[in-house]
Amino acid sequence: MAEVGRRPGRTLPPGGRGLPPPPFRNAPRPQPVDREKTCPLLLRVFTKAGGHHTSADFKERGKEPKDEVQIYTWMDATLRELTDLVKEVDPEARRRDAVLSFAFVYPDKLGRFVVKEVGMTYSYPNPRRPDDGSKALGDLDFQIGDYLDVAIRFQ
Repeated sequence: MAEVGRRPGRTLPPGGRGLPPPPFRNAPRPQPVDREKTCPLLLRVFTKAGGHHTSADFKERGKEPKDEVQIYTWMDATLRELTDLVKEVDPEARRRDAVLSFAFVYPDKLGRFVVKEVGMTYSYPNPRRPDDGSKALGDLDFQIGDYLDVAIRFQ
């Protein structure tokens, strides 16, 4: 005998009423890297005052922009750590009114480079103006081999 009120057919997905389940709000952070035991990765960083480089600037391998800094770091490096490293080599980034915008540069499925902004920091952090300084490369879906493009803007 069939149950009254139930129709045969597919079951509802977990969330009920045909809606997708709610997003997982507190995604677990990647485990911190043991920097004593883990080999660092080479991060190619390109800086530019005023704005980001365009994807056309990375079109030809070997002819990337000249303003490159190579940094050995780990996947748990935060944008604040990278800001401090950029400040060591670029005087523009040391200005009090400097805002650093970070973008990953990587090839898409067709091999064309994409410049995707992932966060920003202030040269000098202030609790009254929060930034993305606590985000790590791994949190932002950085892939080994991607470039990091840093635009230095001024307020």
